[in-house]
Amino acid sequence: MGDPKRQKKKYETPRFPWRTDILQEELKLLGQYGLRNKRELWRHKTMLSNFRGIARSLIGKLPEERAKMEKELLSRLKKLGMIHETAVLDDILDLTVEDILERRLQTIIFRKGLAKSMYQARQLITHGHIVIGDQRVTVPSYLVTKEEEEKIAYASDSPFSNPSHPLRQTITVASSPDKKSERPRREE
Repeated sequence: MGDPKRQKKKYETPRFPWRTDILQEELKLLGQYGLRNKRELWRHKTMLSNFRGIARSLIGKLPEERAKMEKELLSRLKKLGMIHETAVLDDILDLTVEDILERRLQTIIFRKGLAKSMYQARQLITHGHIVIGDQRVTVPSYLVTKEEEEKIAYASDSPFSNPSHPLRQTITVASSPDKKSERPRREE
């Protein structure tokens, strides 16, 4: 964690924080991805900005100078699953904050159907019910790599590891396709 006297912010705030369009976009992302506060969103936006800044600086260098750094950056983003295997440096400039938010543990748990909502996914993680492989992870913003994605499951000592747990039953009912019959329309 480092020296408590020398902590640094890991995010940059918006340049124009009170613009309506920025506020609306941030609130939409907070609700869609179940983020706790705007600092989480700003941290991921700063991470994206750093990736894009490195890519822009590499584009301006000579091909001999940039080969090693380009390979490292591309391999890191491919490992995280943010870009496809045949991506080039220009594809990094096309990344959005949603690409990073989709790789969070909280989002992946919800997408895999281990939780009913993003907020429940966050709760399961912070309460220690989720493991990756055999390692318990309690950080909802953990960026999951492609290799780790298949290893996500309920912890073996968690009550949710039992398929007959009532919460698991409601999750499977909620995730199954609804077979609702159409309501007859009223004649007016």
